[in-house]
Amino acid sequence: GPACYKRDGKNPTVTDADLVLGYLDPNYFLGGTMSLDKSAAEKAIEEKVAKPLGTQVTEAAFGIHDLINETMAAAAKTHIAEKGGNPNIVTISAFGGAGPVHAYGLAKKIGAPRVMVPPLAGVGSALGFFTAPVAFDLTRSHRETLDDADFKQIEQLFEALEKEGAAILQEADKDQKIIFERTLMMRFVGQGAETDLTIDNKPFDQWKKAEIRALFDAVYQKLYGRTYPETPVEFVTFKVRASLPERPFRIPALKNTGKSIEDCQKGERQAFSLIKKEYIPYQVFDRFKLFAGAVLNGPVIIEEKESTIIVGEDAKASVDEYGFVWINLMPE
Repeated sequence: GPACYKRDGKNPTVTDADLVLGYLDPNYFLGGTMSLDKSAAEKAIEEKVAKPLGTQVTEAAFGIHDLINETMAAAAKTHIAEKGGNPNIVTISAFGGAGPVHAYGLAKKIGAPRVMVPPLAGVGSALGFFTAPVAFDLTRSHRETLDDADFKQIEQLFEALEKEGAAILQEADKDQKIIFERTLMMRFVGQGAETDLTIDNKPFDQWKKAEIRALFDAVYQKLYGRTYPETPVEFVTFKVRASLPERPFRIPALKNTGKSIEDCQKGERQAFSLIKKEYIPYQVFDRFKLFAGAVLNGPVIIEEKESTIIVGEDAKASVDEYGFVWINLMPE
């Protein structure tokens, strides 16, 4: 693991770099239940990165942090482009322990104007696991052109998948109603990738081939900006998602009222500026004390037990009534 964990890790990690850059408080990791060794992080970065590259520890730490941001930005740009989106209008949702630490830097890389950090972002995956409905995806490959397809045969295939999904979920909860969602995985004949089409659950033999083709063209047009009406399409795979009803989950509204920003501040510490490329003072705030309507002008660091939020000096953070932190970046 990270050298700063004091568990015999010798190689520097992203956590080590973020600690050296001042983004993490060595005395408040996991809410103070675990201390970090900043000296060990600096030593690992110096020996493994700085000296081999002929640079300083701070520059090497920033290089690690920046490289991670660049890698995520490249992946995000590719994903956005594949979906036909525009990075200049997206909102980044930051989750995971390190997500809120890097989200501001990632937003600057792709030109996103806003970042959203939900409550309990550091344990978002665990929260999702406990609140998501129980579900199974079942698929069957059956390659056939739309023109030659037997819709009654496909309906039988869907019914078999739904029967199989129901048998699995009834073991989990016999009293809950099972919900089915049907998806067609289609493509142009000769194409290497499929396009997913979620359809209504009416019997498939009640669909008309022209309706399926129109649906495919509409989805393809939305994804890629154009379609090819004269090119034949084919079915590749049929999928059914069998799920139990969603379990109610509500985030309670914040109760912290009547406070001032000063009441929420923990102190101040030096942290690295991605703009000035040097250490500058950041105000440090306790997220658990923040109230609805609070506005924080960067540079600030917002700490909670599960994660840390970094807000640069060209950004502003605000808190909504449910404790979501919204970071708005100023246009360059």
